[in-house]
Amino acid sequence: MGSQGEPPVYRRLLLKLSGEALAPATGSGLDADRLNAVAAEVAEVAGMGVGLGLVVGGGNYFRGARAVGLPMDRIVADHIGMLATAMNALALGQALESAGVAVRVQSAVDLTPIAEPYVRARALAHLDKGRVVIFACGTGNPLFTTDSAASLRAVEIGAQLMLKATKVDGVYSDDPLCTPDAVRYESLSYDDVLTRSLAVMDAAAVALCRDHRLPIRVFDVMEAGNLRRIVSGANVGTLVWGGTGE
Repeated sequence: MGSQGEPPVYRRLLLKLSGEALAPATGSGLDADRLNAVAAEVAEVAGMGVGLGLVVGGGNYFRGARAVGLPMDRIVADHIGMLATAMNALALGQALESAGVAVRVQSAVDLTPIAEPYVRARALAHLDKGRVVIFACGTGNPLFTTDSAASLRAVEIGAQLMLKATKVDGVYSDDPLCTPDAVRYESLSYDDVLTRSLAVMDAAAVALCRDHRLPIRVFDVMEAGNLRRIVSGANVGTLVWGGTGE
């Protein structure tokens, strides 16, 4: 499977997807069209020879932080959220395999026999063989977001860039849906994001990327071709890195 256009400028990436990226416009669960569209985007980039790790959230089913008011402990709620990420990982894995991509799902929580346990050396071996690796169940620990899991896995697999897929075309000074004159940033420093409390990822995830000098690019996953454009070096969305500019 090949791709036309510019050659890739990255050899290995980590893509963080929210569960909502796979969900219907209204409601929860999975939307077949969205699932297949995301799989097609990933398949195109995998066909360019780029090593891809994926972390997917579970918010389209359940999010531990949303359990406030429910008769359950927050730790238990986070465990349920981890299982939601596993459902999405398995579904996305199947969609990718249908698109002709070799996939392995690895879980930070023991889900044998439906997913491999997360072992870094095994994940690296899969990536070296051209397989896409989907990391499920976050870090395996409660109270940590899937953003933090994505930053951790990105560092562990030696990703050159972390991609944060969203439903807007970058990072804004305010919510563009509520504030029409909100400004979109082309680039930000890690400290800009942290000190301004900009909605990129949680602070722990951004700090981990900062400490390991791992750039983050926030982009609109809903626009077809964006993933390929980024991999080919296009300036899509907002880049978060060590610079101080906006």
